[in-house]
Amino acid sequence: MMQPPIAKRIPYTHELHGDVREDDYYWLKDRDNPEVIDYLEDENRYYDEVMRPLEKLTEQIYESMVNRVPDMEEQVPVQHGPFFYYSRLEKNKQYPIYARKKATSRAFLSEAKEEIVLDLNELSGEDDYLSVTVQRRSNDHKRIAYLENRDGTDRYTIHIKDIETGALLPDQIPNVYIYSSVEWSRSGEYIFYITVDENQRPYQLWRHRLGTESAEDELIYEEKDTTYTLFIAKSQSGKFIFVYSHSKTTSEIRLLDADSPLSPLQLIDERRNGVLYDVEHWGDELLILTNEGALNFELLSCPLDHFQSREKVIEHREDRYLQGMYPFRDGLLLFGRENGLTQIYILRNRRSELEKLQWNEPLYTVSVLSNQSYESTEVLIQFESLLTPKTTFGLNLLTWNKQCLQVAPVSGEYDSSHYYQEQLWATAEDGVKVPMIAVYRKDALDHGPAPLILYGYGSYGANSDPRFSPYNIPLLDKGVILVTAQVRGGSEMGRGWYEDGKMQYKRNTFTDFIAAANHLIEVGYTTPSQMAARGGSAGGLLVGAVANLAGELFKVIVPAVPFVDVVTTMLDETIPLTTLEWDEWGDPRKSEDYFYMKSYSPYDNVEAKDYPHLFITTGLNDPRVGYWEPAKWIARLRAMKTDDNIIVLKTNMDAGHFGKSGRFNHLKESAECYAFVLDKLGVSVEVTN
Repeated sequence: MMQPPIAKRIPYTHELHGDVREDDYYWLKDRDNPEVIDYLEDENRYYDEVMRPLEKLTEQIYESMVNRVPDMEEQVPVQHGPFFYYSRLEKNKQYPIYARKKATSRAFLSEAKEEIVLDLNELSGEDDYLSVTVQRRSNDHKRIAYLENRDGTDRYTIHIKDIETGALLPDQIPNVYIYSSVEWSRSGEYIFYITVDENQRPYQLWRHRLGTESAEDELIYEEKDTTYTLFIAKSQSGKFIFVYSHSKTTSEIRLLDADSPLSPLQLIDERRNGVLYDVEHWGDELLILTNEGALNFELLSCPLDHFQSREKVIEHREDRYLQGMYPFRDGLLLFGRENGLTQIYILRNRRSELEKLQWNEPLYTVSVLSNQSYESTEVLIQFESLLTPKTTFGLNLLTWNKQCLQVAPVSGEYDSSHYYQEQLWATAEDGVKVPMIAVYRKDALDHGPAPLILYGYGSYGANSDPRFSPYNIPLLDKGVILVTAQVRGGSEMGRGWYEDGKMQYKRNTFTDFIAAANHLIEVGYTTPSQMAARGGSAGGLLVGAVANLAGELFKVIVPAVPFVDVVTTMLDETIPLTTLEWDEWGDPRKSEDYFYMKSYSPYDNVEAKDYPHLFITTGLNDPRVGYWEPAKWIARLRAMKTDDNIIVLKTNMDAGHFGKSGRFNHLKESAECYAFVLDKLGVSVEVTN
C-alpha cells in the first residue's frame, strides 16, 4: 500500500495582535511552484490507491444511481408571449437542452414543433468542463444572451445567439460575473452587464449596444466599497432593471427604465447600515420588502413617482419570515418561511388579507418558478419533499385553484410508502431547540441503531430544506438514514436564526451540529461507529470544526471544498471575496474578531489526537475556497494526528468550487464519496439497484 504523501515544512509565521501563528505549509498557496502541483498530484495518486479496493463498490453505487436517471426529464413549459419555453434532459446526456414551442395555449403544445434554443451538450464539445449559468432572452424572442465558463472560475463570457438561425453574433463580452449579471433593454438594442475586479468581485455595470465592439461599452455605475457586490435583475413586469449594491447586512437599489436604456439610474433608497431591502414593480407602484424595524421583514409600497411616500402593505410578524415577491397582473405571491418550512402566500389584491397555500405533507419545500410572464393567469409552483419528487402545480390567478401539471419521473421501482420522513429536535448547549429533517426506510431501525449520514451547512442565511433526490434511494435501501441538521447560521427558523450563527455567534453552528449528533445517538438512531458527517464549502468549515471539537462522535467526515483556514484567508484581501465576507465571519484585523475566529478555525486547532477517517475534495481553480486551504489542513492533520485512520484529498485539477461539470461526472464523484463512507461505516458492499 502506498504511503500517504507528507508535505515538506517550511517555517513561516503570522503575527498580529501580539499573537503568533505557525504556518509551515503556507508555501502550498503558490500554485506557480511546480512542487505544489507535484504535491497535489501525489495526493491524487494516493487517493486513487486508497480507492482502488473500492472500485467494485464505487461502480455498483454509480450504476445504481445511473439506473435512477429517467429516460427523459422535462420541465413544465412556461409561456412568454407566443412561445412556451422549457428544458429537457435526456438519460444519456450530460447537460440539459433548452427549447421552445410556439402555441396559443398549453392544450396545443403536443402538436407544436420543438425549436432548440440552446443545447449545452453541443456547446460543450470536447471540453471537460462547461458551465452556463445565466440565459436571458430578448423581448422579441429572436436572440438569447448566455454566460459561459470553461475553467471553473467566476469569470464568464457573454455570448449572444440568434435563435432563428442558430448563429452566434460577433458580440462577445468577457470578465462577466457568474450570476445575476446580464439583462436586455426592452428594445433588444442594448445589453447591461456586470464585470468583476481582479478579486472576482462583481463591481461595475456596463451598457453594450448590439453590433458594436465591447471596447466601446459605457460604464454606468461602479461599486467602490469592497465589502459590497453589484448585481442586476429585471422586474417581473419587464419594465425596470434593478441595480443592487449589496453587502451581507446592507443594501442599496437603483432603478433603470428598460424602455429608456440611455436614461440615468434612479436611487430608490440610500444605504443605511443594517438595513436590507428588495423591490419589485406591481401596477403603478413599487413594492419594498424591508427589515428596517422588522427583523423578519415587512412589505411596503410607494408610487413610481415618489419613492419616499410609503404605505404598509403587510405587517411584520415574529413567526413569519418574508423573503421574496412575485407580482403578476392579477395578483401577488410572497415567498417566505414559517415553522421552519418554506411557504407561499397569496395577496389577491391590494386590500385583501395574506393567505398561505396549504399542502398535504408535514415536511416539504415549495417555490415559485422564476422567469414567469407578468401577464400570465397561471403561475407555476414547485412542490417536493423528502418522499415526493418535484411536482409542478399551476395556480390559477383568477380562481386561485391549483392543479397538478407534472410529477417528475423516478426511474426504477419506488414506492414512497416504504419510507418515512420526520422532523426531529435536538437541544443545543444553550437550550435552543435545533430542527433536523430525516428520511429512511421504515425498516431501517428494526435491528437497532443504523448507519447514518448527518449533513449540515449553516452559513449566509442559506437553508437546508427537505428535497427529493432519486439518487438517495440506493442508500436508503441499504438501511442508511439521511439526516440534515438545520443549524443556526441558516434561516430555517427566521432571520434571527441566521444572526445567531454568524460573527461572534458562529460557534453556535458547530455546537448545534454536535447537539444533533448526540441526540441521534441518544435516541438510538445510530452510534459513533456508524455515523458520518458531511458538509461543503462553509459546511466544510462546519464539519472541519466538528472534527476538532467532537471528532469522536463520527467514524468518517466528508468536507467538500472546505473553508478551513479561516483567519489567514480573512486577512488576505487579495483573495477573491475576502472583503465581502467580513460581515459574515468578522474582520480579523480587529482583535476581538481575530481571536474568536482563531478559536474555531479548523487549521489553527488541529491537535495531537485521534481523528475520524476524512474524505476531502477541492478544485485547483476554485475562486471561493482556495485549494491550499484543504491542502494545508490535510498536511497538518497527517503530521499531528495519533490514529491510523485514512485521510484522502482529491483535487480536481481542471475545475473549481462546484467540481466537475456534467450530470454523470457529478454522479461518479458522489459514488466515490459514498463508497468511501459506506466502507468505513461497515455497510454491506453488495449494492442493489
